[in-house]
Amino acid sequence: MELTHDELAGVVDLFGALTRDELTEAGDELAFKRGADFDGENIETALAAYRLVAFDPDGVVEQSGDEQLVAAGPTAFPTLPDGAEDLPHILDVEPRTPDRAALGGVVEGRFRADAARAVRDDDRERIERLLDVSYDLETWAPVELDGVRDRLDAAAGGSGA
Repeated sequence: MELTHDELAGVVDLFGALTRDELTEAGDELAFKRGADFDGENIETALAAYRLVAFDPDGVVEQSGDEQLVAAGPTAFPTLPDGAEDLPHILDVEPRTPDRAALGGVVEGRFRADAARAVRDDDRERIERLLDVSYDLETWAPVELDGVRDRLDAAAGGSGA
């Protein structure tokens, strides 16, 4: 069983943030109810698409820890898959509330690195996608991306960086 990116974001959103292992366990629980196996490979593609964002917990959530967490990202439209409303009763996970400004700073750093890589590699498809993500990211968190968006826009138009 595969969960869509937005369903993965919906599951994560139930708790505020989850470790990848906790998200995989949630997917396993949902799959078990359907008599299927959970295919967690979609987690990585959801991260690449900014539907989910990964971050170190220190400074972003009150509970500290060593494991990276994932939260619903700026391009997500969190949707609860069938049976997800039972997950808070099944999983032994305390809700976490990421600080949106701190999380936005983490995602902004990743976005700037992705944009620089896309421009350097002249990856037109990724450049176009990142232009769209830039607007979502600015709406989702208190970040300013005008300069990097100008660079992406110039690269998309073929005039270079």
